[in-house]
Formats: sequence, C-alpha cells, structure tokens
Amino acid sequence: MGIGSRRASTGAATAALLLCFATAGTAVADEAPTDDTTASSDQTTDINDRQGWEDETDQPVENGPQYCDGPQTWYEFSSKKASFVPSWWNGTKYKDGPGGTMSVSVTKSGTISAEISGSGEWSAGAILAKAKTTISVKVAGSVSITTGHNYSHDISRNKYGHLQYGSWGYYATWKRYRRVGDGCHAPAEIAHGTTTLPTQETGWKYWETST
Repeated sequence: MGIGSRRASTGAATAALLLCFATAGTAVADEAPTDDTTASSDQTTDINDRQGWEDETDQPVENGPQYCDGPQTWYEFSSKKASFVPSWWNGTKYKDGPGGTMSVSVTKSGTISAEISGSGEWSAGAILAKAKTTISVKVAGSVSITTGHNYSHDISRNKYGHLQYGSWGYYATWKRYRRVGDGCHAPAEIAHGTTTLPTQETGWKYWETST
C-alpha cells in the first residue's frame, strides 16, 4: 500500500471516530433529566387584570463558580414564580356584591417589604442583591404605597368581588453552597429558604368568590 493510500485510510478512520464521539455526545444530552413542576388549583375564580405582566415563571438552576477556583460560597435560585405581594393593612382590601360594581381607592399609606426566610448560614442582603441580577432588576427590599389610585371593576352576577392592592413581584426558593480547599470537589449546601420579593409595579388585583 502506498503512502497516499495509507493517508486516505487513516483519514477515514479518524472521521469515523469523531462521528462516533459526536453521536455519543448527542445521546447523553437527549437523556438529561428535566425538572418536574406541580400545579395548584385555586377554589376561587381569579381574575388577574395584569395577565402577561410577569417574566417566565420558572427559573432554572444556575451553574455555580468554576471548579478548582479555591474556597468559595455562592447563592442560587432554584425556582421563581410571578406572585402578587399584597398590602394587608386596612384601606387596601375590599369585598362587595353580589353583583354590581366596585369602586375603590387606597385610603391608607404603608410599606410592602421583602420577606426572606431560611435555615443555615445566609444573608438577607446578599439574597436580595442576587435576586436583582438573577430574577429581575425590578425587585426591591421595600416598596412604598401612597393613598389614591382610584379603580373600578364590575362584579359578575351572583358573585362577590374582591380587590386587593399590592405589588406585582416574585416568590422564589434559594440555596447557598460552599466549596472548600482547592474548590475541586462537589459543593455542599449550607443554607436554603424562600423569599417573597415586591417590585415598584403596584396596583389592584381582582378576583371573585361565590360567598
């Protein structure tokens, strides 16, 4: 066999080997597991006048820092969901009916604050800062509500209408991880919890019940 023939044979074998690796890589990617989501049902008729305002409701798990970068700790949000954060004080919630029209306004000012809970070693300020870069730049530690904002909504026949003022924010779950030593080993979870995050987008949420 001449040199030219040997080169052609070697090239074909190499191409076949590369194709084999590419095929195997695709198979592994296709078999990657996906996250399961569970839905909850609301017994009331929820009529959200801001439908479509939110970002995507699910936030995938983030990749942590690179391996072998030495000791390190970091936060990750394992999920997020668009959520209405109510202002529960008097003068911001009303019920009327059955039927008719509701005309309301905020009669008492106040503040809606972020709520963060968890166990382990964690910092509320660090979680809020991470949320601004990961979930939305609109999230805030607190949002001021002023009086005013008149609003009207028709109530369905034989139904009771509810109007609640609040912030269009997020509910999220978070975790904190740590790598020690040279950072080349799998991370250990050192804290986890949940947070409710308001934004500066405020307004009335309407829903109906049968009683």
